[in-house]
Amino acid sequence: MRAIALFLTMAGVAVAQSTSNNSLLISSGDSLHISILDTPEMDQRARVTDAGDVPVQGIANVRVAGMSPADAAAAIKHALVSAHYLNHPQVSVVVDQYATQNVTIIGEVRAPGAYPIATPRPILDVIALGGGLDSVADRNILVERRGDQSHPVRYEVSNDAERAIKEQVLVNPGDTVVVPKAGIIYILGDVNRPGGYAMSDNASQLSMLEALSMAGGAAKTAKLGHTRLLRKADHSDMQISLGDIQKGKQPDFAMAPGDILYVPFSYAKNLFITSSGGITGAASSAAIYAVQ
Repeated sequence: MRAIALFLTMAGVAVAQSTSNNSLLISSGDSLHISILDTPEMDQRARVTDAGDVPVQGIANVRVAGMSPADAAAAIKHALVSAHYLNHPQVSVVVDQYATQNVTIIGEVRAPGAYPIATPRPILDVIALGGGLDSVADRNILVERRGDQSHPVRYEVSNDAERAIKEQVLVNPGDTVVVPKAGIIYILGDVNRPGGYAMSDNASQLSMLEALSMAGGAAKTAKLGHTRLLRKADHSDMQISLGDIQKGKQPDFAMAPGDILYVPFSYAKNLFITSSGGITGAASSAAIYAVQ
């Protein structure tokens, strides 16, 4: 257990180190610490205005919203030089506190909502805040960055634990994590466990035989040769021979979200099974009677 815990810890550190260069972007309300090397009297802390500017001592406001701290430092340096206030300032900008410190988790998690985080955190930690994925969650997750809705980050929750940890992305304060619902297929009719089943594997794909196995397989009284597939995507209705597919005489095929596989009931099989049971039972009773 200690080895596993150490592995998880090291993996989390690796994620943080590998993404440390992707700084959070500054936005209105953030509190900044601005310092200039060898000019301690200009050291100041200021809050970004609603307009996205920050007041800098000795010059007018400087636009910093939507910038990383490094870009904001370069903008302030340019403003100081342009105003002939300093010739070669070495500017540093650090975000003391982000105005938005909630991460929003929506979709197929057990407890969706907004959760406070003060620093970037690995996505598996954030999913855990929402109670983890529910039974119909798709494994392909989107992270919408604060202030950048046009370039969401994609992450796949792999069934391979090592890969899931290694490929984690960081979720920043103010981000939104969207967990979509996996495609649902329906296995109905004369099967052992009829119902709807989520295509929640890594590839979000299921073959017909895999789907049938999730439903417990066809019942003994199923009319395999008259199975029907109703496909929502193109509104098609086709008859398939489930028995031939099970025997390998016809290829298995991929199910699509919204598909309905209907396995009909065979009255002839039911009558045969019932009759066979009755005959067997009668014969057994007669044998017992004869012995007595």
